[in-house]
Amino acid sequence: MLEIKDLTASINNRDILKGLNITIKPGELHAIMGPNGSGKSTLANVLSGKDGYKISGLMKYEGNDLKKMSIDERAQKGIFLAFQYPTEIPGVNTSNFLRTSLNKVKKAKGEKEIDSLSFLRILKNRSSELGIDEKILSRQLNVGFSGGEKKKNEILQMKILEPNFIILDETDSGLDIDALKIVANGVNSYRDKKKSFLVITHYQRLLDYIKPDFVHVLSDGKIVKSGCMELAQELEREGYNKVRS
Repeated sequence: MLEIKDLTASINNRDILKGLNITIKPGELHAIMGPNGSGKSTLANVLSGKDGYKISGLMKYEGNDLKKMSIDERAQKGIFLAFQYPTEIPGVNTSNFLRTSLNKVKKAKGEKEIDSLSFLRILKNRSSELGIDEKILSRQLNVGFSGGEKKKNEILQMKILEPNFIILDETDSGLDIDALKIVANGVNSYRDKKKSFLVITHYQRLLDYIKPDFVHVLSDGKIVKSGCMELAQELEREGYNKVRS
């Protein structure tokens, strides 16, 4: 599904990714861990198509050159990014935003757009699964939401848009244990043999609930060690000093 070879990325004349390699197959969940400044969020930004980066190397998604695809094209092709700090958008109704986004994806796929009543049924079911109060869906997008509400709203977007490749950029940041479990359950219920995940996190605690197939350590812009859940547990005990490049 995703193939990256010798990926480099720089911004403002600062090299951040320095030859990163990773392959993620359909159905796999890969976790990226690493110290601050190692390039984790840059990787998420580059994959989602954020402007401003100078990029080189191979970056293919489902056999297509990802570097040639715009942000909109990537979203329409099934790439989804859950932000570490979801943006507040005053004046944009949350429910309307979700329906408009879904219909944009459907239109790109040549599918019939969904009507308001059908969408409300979907929205009610998905929000109930995540323990989201329906009242916030009529509010402005993320405006006045708590940290937990913002993160659960990101997972709600994922379940409504039904992407194939999901990037979670430190989704556990700022969550209490109850919200963490709800978010993790939302992710786990969405996993199947066709969908792939890249989970970026500092800590093992999220991985206790979202079991990864592979764990990678990112340090100074490169993956310096890979393993399974035992690697995450080792990092939790001993820190990153032993695995830095």
